[in-house]
Amino acid sequence: MVVGGVAVILFANQPGQQAVPLLSAWDLNSFSWMQRGTVQDMMAFMAKTVSERTQPGQRQSIQENNFTAHVHARPAVDGISGVIVSDSEYPVRVAYSLLNKLLEEFLMKVPKSRWNAQAAQLAASGSIPSKGEGIVRSSDFPQAQDYLARYQDPRQADTIMRVQQELDDTKIVLHNTIDSVLQRGEDLDKLVEKSGSLSQQSKMFYKSARKTRAAA
Repeated sequence: MVVGGVAVILFANQPGQQAVPLLSAWDLNSFSWMQRGTVQDMMAFMAKTVSERTQPGQRQSIQENNFTAHVHARPAVDGISGVIVSDSEYPVRVAYSLLNKLLEEFLMKVPKSRWNAQAAQLAASGSIPSKGEGIVRSSDFPQAQDYLARYQDPRQADTIMRVQQELDDTKIVLHNTIDSVLQRGEDLDKLVEKSGSLSQQSKMFYKSARKTRAAA
């Protein structure tokens, strides 16, 4: 069976600061055109939320409804993290193989000096782009969209997976819901309601999904 990723978003991510999208790639073909804006809203919000709650050097996967956000935070000196939002059946090892490769290539091709100051300014002001729109042009790093397309079928990643065996030795923290990564006293419903990046339609979609899950 072919399962795949919905989004890849790279963030400028320093502990204690808001995560700022640097670059994003999307594959929303499995959704109707009427759903795509809302799905993109929710996935970008989910990715930003979990990225901000992943410590440098940590990797964790968080399930929410039928999707999983796989997060890989590079060491603090790099100031960057990556999130792939995928179908819940997408193999964890493939997701982290993709993230590891993308983050390494991004740091090589797009030096931190090109985006760090702007990211810090946006984080301080709170003027974070919506829908995962990044401050780095996609033409400066087209590999994000290329890899998302190539990794839609995990079987196509076998070669890359075999040369990245070291990932097996790194602990991955698994969470059943996004609530599991929130800090004490944080409430996801309130985070959604206060979010300036989510449209009213997306907030209504979120509330409906939460009610449906609670009733199941």
